[in-house]
Amino acid sequence: MSAQITIVGLGSGDVDQLTVGIFRKLEQAEKLFVRTKDHPALEALQADFVTFDDVYESKNSFPEVYAEIANRLLQAAVEGLDTEEIIYAVPGHPMVAEKTVQILREQGQALNITVNVLGGESFLDEAFTRLGFDPIEGFQLLDAAQLNAQLLQLHTVIGQVYDTFTASDVKLSLMELYPDDFEVIVCHYLGVQSKEIIERTPVYELDRTENYGNLSLIYVPRTEDEQIRNRTFARLHEIVAILRSPGGCPWDQEQTHQSLRQNFIEETYEVLETIDDDDPEHMQEELGDVLLQIMLHAQIEEETGTFTVYDVIESLNQKLIFRHPHVFGDREANDAQTALQNWDAMKVEEKKLKGTLDVAASLLDGVPRDLPALLTAYKIQKKAAKVGFDWENIEGAFAKMDEEILELKEAVREGHSALDQQLELGDVLFCAVNIARFIDADPEQSLALVNRKFKQRFQYIEQSLHTQVKDIRSMTLEELDQLWDEAKLQNKG
Repeated sequence: MSAQITIVGLGSGDVDQLTVGIFRKLEQAEKLFVRTKDHPALEALQADFVTFDDVYESKNSFPEVYAEIANRLLQAAVEGLDTEEIIYAVPGHPMVAEKTVQILREQGQALNITVNVLGGESFLDEAFTRLGFDPIEGFQLLDAAQLNAQLLQLHTVIGQVYDTFTASDVKLSLMELYPDDFEVIVCHYLGVQSKEIIERTPVYELDRTENYGNLSLIYVPRTEDEQIRNRTFARLHEIVAILRSPGGCPWDQEQTHQSLRQNFIEETYEVLETIDDDDPEHMQEELGDVLLQIMLHAQIEEETGTFTVYDVIESLNQKLIFRHPHVFGDREANDAQTALQNWDAMKVEEKKLKGTLDVAASLLDGVPRDLPALLTAYKIQKKAAKVGFDWENIEGAFAKMDEEILELKEAVREGHSALDQQLELGDVLFCAVNIARFIDADPEQSLALVNRKFKQRFQYIEQSLHTQVKDIRSMTLEELDQLWDEAKLQNKG
Protein backbone atom coordinates (compact mmCIF):
# COMPACT_ATOMS: atom_id res chain seq x y z
CA MET A 1 0.00 0.00 0.00
CA SER A 2 1.40 3.41 -0.94
CA ALA A 3 0.94 6.66 0.91
CA GLN A 4 -1.36 9.17 -0.74
CA ILE A 5 -1.46 12.97 -0.93
CA THR A 6 -4.37 14.67 -2.63
CA ILE A 7 -3.90 18.32 -3.51
CA VAL A 8 -7.03 20.46 -3.91
CA GLY A 9 -7.52 24.03 -5.01
CA LEU A 10 -9.34 26.50 -2.77
CA GLY A 11 -10.25 28.71 -5.71
CA SER A 12 -9.54 32.39 -6.03
CA GLY A 13 -11.88 33.65 -3.31
CA ASP A 14 -15.29 32.80 -1.87
CA VAL A 15 -16.24 29.31 -0.74
CA ASP A 16 -19.06 29.40 -3.33
CA GLN A 17 -16.43 29.06 -6.04
CA LEU A 18 -15.44 25.58 -4.81
CA THR A 19 -16.85 22.50 -6.50
CA VAL A 20 -19.09 20.27 -4.39
CA GLY A 21 -16.53 17.45 -4.62
CA ILE A 22 -13.66 19.55 -3.33
CA PHE A 23 -15.78 21.02 -0.51
CA ARG A 24 -16.65 17.48 0.64
CA LYS A 25 -12.98 16.48 0.50
CA LEU A 26 -12.13 19.38 2.76
CA GLU A 27 -14.98 18.72 5.21
CA GLN A 28 -14.32 14.97 5.47
CA ALA A 29 -10.51 15.03 5.56
CA GLU A 30 -8.89 13.21 8.50
CA LYS A 31 -5.59 14.98 7.86
CA LEU A 32 -6.02 18.40 6.30
CA PHE A 33 -3.07 20.70 5.64
CA VAL A 34 -3.35 24.17 4.09
CA ARG A 35 -0.51 26.22 2.71
CA THR A 36 -1.87 29.29 4.47
CA LYS A 37 -4.93 30.05 6.54
CA ASP A 38 -5.17 33.46 4.85
CA HIS A 39 -7.86 32.47 2.33
CA PRO A 40 -11.58 33.39 2.39
CA ALA A 41 -12.80 29.88 1.55
CA LEU A 42 -11.38 28.54 4.82
CA GLU A 43 -13.57 30.87 6.86
CA ALA A 44 -16.64 28.74 6.03
CA LEU A 45 -14.91 25.40 6.63
CA GLN A 46 -15.87 23.43 9.74
CA ALA A 47 -12.98 20.94 9.60
CA ASP A 48 -9.76 21.33 11.57
CA PHE A 49 -6.58 21.92 9.61
CA VAL A 50 -2.85 22.49 9.99
CA THR A 51 -1.30 25.53 8.31
CA PHE A 52 2.24 26.19 7.15
CA ASP A 53 2.20 29.90 7.96
CA ASP A 54 4.96 29.35 10.51
CA VAL A 55 7.29 28.22 7.69
CA TYR A 56 7.01 31.61 6.00
CA GLU A 57 8.18 33.26 9.20
CA SER A 58 11.10 30.91 9.82
CA LYS A 59 12.67 30.84 6.33
CA ASN A 60 14.60 33.53 4.49
CA SER A 61 13.44 32.85 0.93
CA PHE A 62 10.44 31.44 -0.91
CA PRO A 63 12.40 28.47 -2.36
CA GLU A 64 13.27 27.46 1.23
CA VAL A 65 9.62 27.84 2.25
CA TYR A 66 8.36 25.66 -0.60
CA ALA A 67 10.99 22.98 0.04
CA GLU A 68 10.16 22.82 3.77
CA ILE A 69 6.39 22.57 3.19
CA ALA A 70 6.87 19.77 0.66
CA ASN A 71 9.24 17.95 3.01
CA ARG A 72 6.76 18.08 5.91
CA LEU A 73 3.94 16.75 3.74
CA LEU A 74 6.02 13.90 2.34
CA GLN A 75 7.17 12.96 5.84
CA ALA A 76 3.57 13.00 7.12
CA ALA A 77 2.51 10.76 4.23
CA VAL A 78 5.27 8.22 4.91
CA GLU A 79 4.49 8.15 8.64
CA GLY A 80 0.75 7.74 8.06
CA LEU A 81 0.60 4.81 5.66
CA ASP A 82 -2.32 3.19 7.50
CA THR A 83 -4.47 6.32 7.71
CA GLU A 84 -6.71 8.00 5.18
CA GLU A 85 -5.19 10.13 2.47
CA ILE A 86 -3.59 13.44 3.33
CA ILE A 87 -5.41 16.45 1.88
CA TYR A 88 -3.28 19.50 1.04
CA ALA A 89 -5.22 22.65 0.11
CA VAL A 90 -3.66 25.54 -1.79
CA PRO A 91 -5.07 28.88 -2.99
CA GLY A 92 -6.42 28.95 -6.55
CA HIS A 93 -5.70 25.98 -8.82
CA PRO A 94 -2.96 23.53 -7.71
CA MET A 95 -1.26 23.62 -11.12
CA VAL A 96 -1.11 27.42 -11.40
CA ALA A 97 1.82 29.14 -9.67
CA GLU A 98 2.17 26.49 -6.95
CA LYS A 99 5.79 25.48 -6.52
CA THR A 100 5.03 23.14 -3.59
CA VAL A 101 2.83 21.06 -5.90
CA GLN A 102 5.65 20.70 -8.44
CA ILE A 103 8.03 19.54 -5.70
CA LEU A 104 5.52 17.02 -4.32
CA ARG A 105 4.89 15.51 -7.75
CA GLU A 106 8.61 15.24 -8.49
CA GLN A 107 9.68 13.78 -5.15
CA GLY A 108 6.57 11.76 -4.32
CA GLN A 109 7.19 9.20 -7.04
CA ALA A 110 10.68 8.43 -5.71
CA LEU A 111 9.20 7.81 -2.24
CA ASN A 112 6.36 5.62 -3.57
CA ILE A 113 3.81 8.27 -2.60
CA THR A 114 0.82 8.74 -4.87
CA VAL A 115 0.14 12.42 -5.50
CA ASN A 116 -3.30 13.30 -6.88
CA VAL A 117 -4.32 16.76 -8.03
CA LEU A 118 -7.92 18.04 -8.01
CA GLY A 119 -8.62 21.29 -9.77
CA GLY A 120 -10.14 24.49 -8.61
CA GLU A 121 -10.77 27.93 -9.98
CA SER A 122 -7.45 29.77 -10.31
CA PHE A 123 -6.90 33.47 -9.80
CA LEU A 124 -6.50 33.69 -13.59
CA ASP A 125 -10.18 32.92 -14.16
CA GLU A 126 -11.19 35.91 -12.10
CA ALA A 127 -8.41 38.04 -13.60
CA PHE A 128 -9.69 37.47 -17.15
CA THR A 129 -13.23 38.33 -16.04
CA ARG A 130 -12.57 41.31 -13.80
CA LEU A 131 -9.79 42.88 -15.89
CA GLY A 132 -11.66 42.32 -19.13
CA PHE A 133 -9.07 40.95 -21.52
CA ASP A 134 -9.08 37.85 -23.67
CA PRO A 135 -5.92 35.71 -23.24
CA ILE A 136 -6.23 34.59 -26.87
CA GLU A 137 -4.73 37.99 -27.78
CA GLY A 138 -1.47 36.91 -26.17
CA PHE A 139 -0.96 36.50 -22.46
CA GLN A 140 1.82 35.61 -20.06
CA LEU A 141 1.87 34.75 -16.37
CA LEU A 142 4.99 35.70 -14.41
CA ASP A 143 6.20 35.02 -10.89
CA ALA A 144 6.96 38.18 -8.93
CA ALA A 145 9.91 36.44 -7.28
CA GLN A 146 11.57 35.67 -10.63
CA LEU A 147 10.65 38.75 -12.63
CA ASN A 148 12.90 40.40 -15.20
CA ALA A 149 12.43 43.02 -17.88
CA GLN A 150 11.98 40.60 -20.79
CA LEU A 151 8.24 41.18 -20.94
CA LEU A 152 6.06 43.23 -23.23
CA GLN A 153 3.51 43.32 -26.01
CA LEU A 154 1.38 40.74 -24.20
CA HIS A 155 -1.17 41.06 -21.43
CA THR A 156 0.93 40.27 -18.36
CA VAL A 157 -0.30 39.00 -15.01
CA ILE A 158 2.26 38.95 -12.20
CA GLY A 159 1.30 36.63 -9.38
CA GLN A 160 2.81 35.78 -6.00
CA VAL A 161 2.91 39.46 -4.95
CA TYR A 162 2.73 38.57 -1.27
CA ASP A 163 3.87 41.84 0.32
CA THR A 164 5.22 45.35 -0.18
CA PHE A 165 8.80 44.09 -0.48
CA THR A 166 7.83 41.83 -3.38
CA ALA A 167 5.91 44.71 -4.96
CA SER A 168 9.05 46.83 -4.71
CA ASP A 169 11.05 44.19 -6.61
CA VAL A 170 8.34 44.11 -9.27
CA LYS A 171 8.47 47.89 -9.54
CA LEU A 172 12.23 47.91 -10.12
CA SER A 173 11.96 45.23 -12.81
CA LEU A 174 9.14 47.01 -14.62
CA MET A 175 10.94 50.36 -14.49
CA GLU A 176 13.76 48.88 -16.57
CA LEU A 177 11.31 48.75 -19.46
CA TYR A 178 8.34 50.98 -18.74
CA PRO A 179 8.21 54.74 -18.03
CA ASP A 180 7.89 55.53 -14.33
CA ASP A 181 4.34 56.82 -14.82
CA PHE A 182 3.12 53.86 -16.89
CA GLU A 183 -0.20 52.78 -15.40
CA VAL A 184 -0.69 49.22 -14.15
CA ILE A 185 -3.51 47.59 -12.19
CA VAL A 186 -3.17 46.16 -8.68
CA CYS A 187 -5.78 43.57 -7.66
CA HIS A 188 -6.57 42.01 -4.28
CA TYR A 189 -9.10 39.24 -3.57
CA LEU A 190 -10.57 39.11 -7.07
CA GLY A 191 -14.07 37.66 -7.00
CA VAL A 192 -14.51 38.02 -3.24
CA GLN A 193 -17.45 40.37 -3.00
CA SER A 194 -16.67 42.03 0.31
CA LYS A 195 -12.89 42.23 -0.11
CA GLU A 196 -12.14 42.74 -3.81
CA ILE A 197 -9.94 45.75 -4.59
CA ILE A 198 -8.97 46.83 -8.12
CA GLU A 199 -6.94 50.00 -8.39
CA ARG A 200 -4.83 51.70 -11.02
CA THR A 201 -1.42 53.03 -10.10
CA PRO A 202 1.71 54.28 -11.87
CA VAL A 203 4.61 51.85 -11.77
CA TYR A 204 6.68 54.03 -9.46
CA GLU A 205 4.00 53.81 -6.74
CA LEU A 206 3.59 50.03 -6.74
CA ASP A 207 5.25 49.63 -3.35
CA ARG A 208 3.27 52.50 -1.85
CA THR A 209 -0.10 50.78 -2.07
CA GLU A 210 -1.44 48.59 0.73
CA ASN A 211 -3.28 45.28 1.19
CA TYR A 212 -0.77 42.97 -0.55
CA GLY A 213 -1.20 39.33 0.44
CA ASN A 214 -1.66 35.78 -0.82
CA LEU A 215 -4.47 36.80 -3.19
CA SER A 216 -2.79 39.81 -4.80
CA LEU A 217 -1.63 40.26 -8.36
CA ILE A 218 -0.40 43.01 -10.66
CA TYR A 219 -1.73 43.34 -14.21
CA VAL A 220 0.38 45.04 -16.89
CA PRO A 221 -1.85 45.82 -19.88
CA ARG A 222 -0.72 44.99 -23.38
CA THR A 223 0.72 48.08 -25.06
CA GLU A 224 1.82 49.20 -28.50
CA ASP A 225 3.48 52.36 -27.16
CA GLU A 226 6.49 53.04 -29.41
CA GLN A 227 8.52 54.45 -26.52
CA ILE A 228 8.22 51.12 -24.73
CA ARG A 229 8.57 48.87 -27.78
CA ASN A 230 11.77 50.70 -28.73
CA ARG A 231 13.39 49.50 -25.50
CA THR A 232 13.15 45.86 -26.56
CA PHE A 233 15.60 43.68 -28.44
CA ALA A 234 12.71 42.19 -30.43
CA ARG A 235 11.91 45.64 -31.84
CA LEU A 236 15.53 46.14 -32.91
CA HIS A 237 15.50 42.78 -34.68
CA GLU A 238 12.25 43.74 -36.39
CA ILE A 239 13.55 47.13 -37.56
CA VAL A 240 16.75 45.70 -39.06
CA ALA A 241 14.72 43.04 -40.90
CA ILE A 242 12.45 45.77 -42.32
CA LEU A 243 15.44 47.83 -43.48
CA ARG A 244 16.82 44.81 -45.35
CA SER A 245 13.47 43.69 -46.79
CA PRO A 246 11.91 44.64 -50.16
CA GLY A 247 10.50 48.12 -49.70
CA GLY A 248 13.08 48.86 -47.01
CA CYS A 249 16.18 51.03 -47.28
CA PRO A 250 18.09 50.74 -50.63
CA TRP A 251 21.44 51.23 -48.86
CA ASP A 252 20.79 48.54 -46.26
CA GLN A 253 19.54 46.14 -48.94
CA GLU A 254 22.80 46.40 -50.89
CA GLN A 255 25.12 45.68 -47.98
CA THR A 256 27.23 42.53 -47.71
CA HIS A 257 29.61 41.27 -45.04
CA GLN A 258 32.51 42.69 -47.04
CA SER A 259 30.96 46.10 -47.67
CA LEU A 260 30.19 46.46 -43.95
CA ARG A 261 33.68 45.45 -42.88
CA GLN A 262 35.20 48.93 -42.72
CA ASN A 263 32.09 50.33 -41.02
CA PHE A 264 32.51 47.78 -38.23
CA ILE A 265 36.12 48.83 -37.68
CA GLU A 266 35.30 52.55 -37.68
CA GLU A 267 32.35 52.16 -35.30
CA THR A 268 34.54 50.15 -32.91
CA TYR A 269 37.16 52.89 -32.84
CA GLU A 270 34.48 55.48 -32.18
CA VAL A 271 33.47 53.52 -29.09
CA LEU A 272 37.12 53.46 -27.98
CA GLU A 273 37.22 57.24 -28.34
CA THR A 274 34.27 57.65 -25.96
CA ILE A 275 36.02 55.34 -23.49
CA ASP A 276 39.19 57.41 -23.64
CA ASP A 277 37.14 60.62 -23.24
CA ASP A 278 35.14 59.13 -20.33
CA ASP A 279 31.97 60.20 -22.14
CA PRO A 280 29.08 57.87 -21.15
CA GLU A 281 26.47 59.85 -23.08
CA HIS A 282 28.23 59.40 -26.43
CA MET A 283 29.36 55.90 -25.45
CA GLN A 284 25.68 54.86 -25.32
CA GLU A 285 25.19 56.13 -28.87
CA GLU A 286 28.38 54.58 -30.26
CA LEU A 287 27.71 51.20 -28.63
CA GLY A 288 24.36 51.29 -30.43
CA ASP A 289 26.19 51.80 -33.73
CA VAL A 290 28.37 48.74 -33.03
CA LEU A 291 25.27 46.72 -32.13
CA LEU A 292 23.72 47.76 -35.45
CA GLN A 293 26.71 46.29 -37.28
CA ILE A 294 26.23 42.99 -35.43
CA MET A 295 22.51 43.00 -36.25
CA LEU A 296 23.15 43.66 -39.94
CA HIS A 297 25.68 40.83 -40.25
CA ALA A 298 23.32 38.44 -38.43
CA GLN A 299 20.37 39.55 -40.58
CA ILE A 300 22.32 38.82 -43.78
CA GLU A 301 22.87 35.26 -42.57
CA GLU A 302 19.28 34.91 -41.37
CA GLU A 303 18.10 35.70 -44.90
CA THR A 304 20.14 32.79 -46.25
CA GLY A 305 19.01 30.46 -43.45
CA THR A 306 22.48 30.00 -41.95
CA PHE A 307 21.88 31.46 -38.49
CA THR A 308 19.97 34.22 -36.71
CA VAL A 309 21.00 36.74 -34.09
CA TYR A 310 19.31 34.49 -31.51
CA ASP A 311 21.73 31.72 -32.49
CA VAL A 312 24.55 34.20 -31.89
CA ILE A 313 23.17 34.97 -28.43
CA GLU A 314 22.72 31.28 -27.62
CA SER A 315 26.32 30.48 -28.62
CA LEU A 316 27.62 33.37 -26.53
CA ASN A 317 25.61 32.32 -23.47
CA GLN A 318 26.84 28.74 -23.76
CA LYS A 319 30.45 29.93 -24.10
CA LEU A 320 30.22 32.26 -21.10
CA ILE A 321 28.79 29.54 -18.89
CA PHE A 322 31.26 26.88 -20.05
CA ARG A 323 34.33 29.11 -19.71
CA HIS A 324 33.41 30.36 -16.24
CA PRO A 325 33.45 27.12 -14.21
CA HIS A 326 34.39 29.19 -11.16
CA VAL A 327 30.99 30.92 -11.43
CA PHE A 328 28.69 28.30 -12.97
CA GLY A 329 30.59 25.15 -11.99
CA ASP A 330 32.62 23.68 -9.17
CA ARG A 331 35.99 25.35 -9.74
CA GLU A 332 37.28 28.28 -7.71
CA ALA A 333 38.93 31.56 -8.65
CA ASN A 334 39.75 34.12 -5.99
CA ASP A 335 41.60 36.49 -8.29
CA ALA A 336 41.59 37.63 -11.92
CA GLN A 337 44.67 35.59 -12.85
CA THR A 338 43.10 32.31 -11.72
CA ALA A 339 39.88 33.22 -13.52
CA LEU A 340 41.88 33.79 -16.71
CA GLN A 341 43.63 30.44 -16.30
CA ASN A 342 40.23 28.76 -15.94
CA TRP A 343 39.08 30.52 -19.12
CA ASP A 344 42.12 29.30 -21.08
CA ALA A 345 41.77 25.75 -19.76
CA MET A 346 38.08 25.58 -20.67
CA LYS A 347 38.86 27.05 -24.08
CA VAL A 348 41.16 24.08 -24.75
CA GLU A 349 38.54 21.68 -23.36
CA GLU A 350 35.93 23.26 -25.61
CA LYS A 351 38.09 22.57 -28.67
CA LYS A 352 38.56 18.97 -27.57
CA LEU A 353 34.81 18.48 -27.28
CA LYS A 354 34.27 20.00 -30.70
CA GLY A 355 37.09 17.93 -32.19
CA THR A 356 38.89 21.07 -33.40
CA LEU A 357 41.97 20.86 -31.13
CA ASP A 358 45.13 20.68 -33.27
CA VAL A 359 47.96 19.29 -31.15
CA ALA A 360 50.46 20.49 -33.79
CA ALA A 361 49.10 24.05 -33.77
CA SER A 362 51.41 26.93 -32.86
CA LEU A 363 51.13 28.54 -29.46
CA LEU A 364 50.87 31.84 -31.31
CA ASP A 365 47.73 30.84 -33.18
CA GLY A 366 44.49 32.55 -32.30
CA VAL A 367 45.69 36.14 -32.67
CA PRO A 368 43.50 37.84 -35.32
CA ARG A 369 45.63 38.79 -38.31
CA ASP A 370 43.95 42.18 -38.78
CA LEU A 371 44.71 43.52 -35.30
CA PRO A 372 46.84 46.69 -35.18
CA ALA A 373 50.54 45.77 -35.24
CA LEU A 374 51.30 47.00 -31.71
CA LEU A 375 48.42 44.98 -30.29
CA THR A 376 49.48 41.91 -32.29
CA ALA A 377 53.01 42.19 -30.87
CA TYR A 378 51.59 42.51 -27.37
CA LYS A 379 49.44 39.39 -27.73
CA ILE A 380 52.05 37.10 -29.29
CA GLN A 381 54.62 38.16 -26.67
CA LYS A 382 52.16 37.28 -23.89
CA LYS A 383 51.54 33.88 -25.46
CA ALA A 384 55.29 33.19 -25.73
CA ALA A 385 55.84 34.37 -22.15
CA LYS A 386 53.36 31.76 -20.85
CA VAL A 387 55.84 28.99 -21.74
CA GLY A 388 58.85 30.86 -20.33
CA PHE A 389 60.14 32.54 -23.50
CA ASP A 390 60.64 35.93 -21.89
CA TRP A 391 63.13 38.16 -20.10
CA GLU A 392 63.55 37.46 -16.41
CA ASN A 393 62.88 41.09 -15.62
CA ILE A 394 62.47 44.49 -17.25
CA GLU A 395 66.23 45.14 -17.26
CA GLY A 396 66.62 42.50 -19.96
CA ALA A 397 63.99 44.30 -22.04
CA PHE A 398 65.74 47.66 -21.51
CA ALA A 399 69.09 46.19 -22.59
CA LYS A 400 67.51 44.73 -25.72
CA MET A 401 65.93 48.10 -26.50
CA ASP A 402 69.33 49.84 -26.25
CA GLU A 403 70.82 47.21 -28.58
CA GLU A 404 68.06 47.60 -31.17
CA ILE A 405 68.28 51.43 -31.11
CA LEU A 406 72.01 51.21 -31.87
CA GLU A 407 71.31 48.86 -34.78
CA LEU A 408 68.63 51.23 -36.10
CA LYS A 409 71.03 54.18 -35.92
CA GLU A 410 73.68 52.15 -37.73
CA ALA A 411 71.27 51.10 -40.50
CA VAL A 412 70.18 54.70 -41.08
CA ARG A 413 73.66 56.28 -40.89
CA GLU A 414 75.25 53.66 -43.15
CA GLY A 415 72.44 53.91 -45.70
CA HIS A 416 71.15 50.36 -45.51
CA SER A 417 68.20 49.44 -47.73
CA ALA A 418 64.75 50.84 -46.93
CA LEU A 419 63.59 47.35 -45.98
CA ASP A 420 66.50 46.86 -43.56
CA GLN A 421 65.83 50.21 -41.93
CA GLN A 422 62.14 49.35 -41.65
CA LEU A 423 62.95 46.02 -40.01
CA GLU A 424 65.32 47.67 -37.52
CA LEU A 425 62.63 50.20 -36.66
CA GLY A 426 60.19 47.31 -36.16
CA ASP A 427 62.67 45.68 -33.75
CA VAL A 428 62.71 48.88 -31.67
CA LEU A 429 58.92 49.01 -31.58
CA PHE A 430 58.75 45.31 -30.68
CA CYS A 431 61.10 45.98 -27.75
CA ALA A 432 58.92 48.89 -26.67
CA VAL A 433 55.99 46.48 -26.53
CA ASN A 434 58.09 44.15 -24.36
CA ILE A 435 58.70 46.96 -21.91
CA ALA A 436 54.99 47.79 -21.95
CA ARG A 437 54.20 44.24 -20.81
CA PHE A 438 56.59 44.49 -17.87
CA ILE A 439 54.94 47.69 -16.62
CA ASP A 440 51.42 46.34 -17.29
CA ALA A 441 50.72 49.02 -19.89
CA ASP A 442 48.70 48.57 -23.07
CA PRO A 443 51.01 49.74 -25.88
CA GLU A 444 48.10 50.83 -28.09
CA GLN A 445 46.61 52.87 -25.28
CA SER A 446 50.00 54.30 -24.33
CA LEU A 447 50.59 55.53 -27.86
CA ALA A 448 47.03 56.84 -28.06
CA LEU A 449 47.62 58.91 -24.90
CA VAL A 450 50.80 60.37 -26.34
CA ASN A 451 49.06 61.08 -29.66
CA ARG A 452 46.38 62.99 -27.79
CA LYS A 453 48.97 64.87 -25.75
CA PHE A 454 50.85 65.85 -28.91
CA LYS A 455 47.62 66.96 -30.58
CA GLN A 456 46.64 69.15 -27.61
CA ARG A 457 50.04 70.83 -27.49
CA PHE A 458 50.23 71.38 -31.23
CA GLN A 459 46.74 72.87 -31.25
CA TYR A 460 47.83 75.20 -28.45
CA ILE A 461 50.60 76.45 -30.74
CA GLU A 462 48.11 76.95 -33.59
CA GLN A 463 45.65 78.84 -31.38
CA SER A 464 48.38 81.05 -29.93
CA LEU A 465 49.63 82.01 -33.38
CA HIS A 466 46.06 82.58 -34.58
CA THR A 467 45.55 85.04 -31.70
CA GLN A 468 48.75 86.84 -32.75
CA VAL A 469 47.65 86.79 -36.41
CA LYS A 470 50.78 84.86 -37.37
CA ASP A 471 51.22 82.05 -39.89
CA ILE A 472 52.72 78.89 -38.42
CA ARG A 473 54.68 78.34 -41.64
CA SER A 474 56.61 81.56 -41.08
CA MET A 475 57.77 80.66 -37.59
CA THR A 476 61.24 79.35 -36.76
CA LEU A 477 61.71 76.05 -34.96
CA GLU A 478 63.02 77.92 -31.91
CA GLU A 479 59.85 80.03 -31.76
CA LEU A 480 57.68 76.95 -32.10
CA ASP A 481 59.65 75.19 -29.36
CA GLN A 482 59.01 78.12 -27.04
CA LEU A 483 55.26 77.81 -27.61
CA TRP A 484 55.57 74.05 -27.16
CA ASP A 485 57.08 74.59 -23.72
CA GLU A 486 54.19 76.93 -22.88
CA ALA A 487 51.75 74.20 -23.95
CA LYS A 488 53.50 71.72 -21.65
CA LEU A 489 52.98 74.09 -18.72
CA GLN A 490 49.32 74.56 -19.69
CA ASN A 491 48.68 70.82 -19.94
CA LYS A 492 50.85 69.88 -16.93
CA GLY A 493 52.33 66.98 -18.90
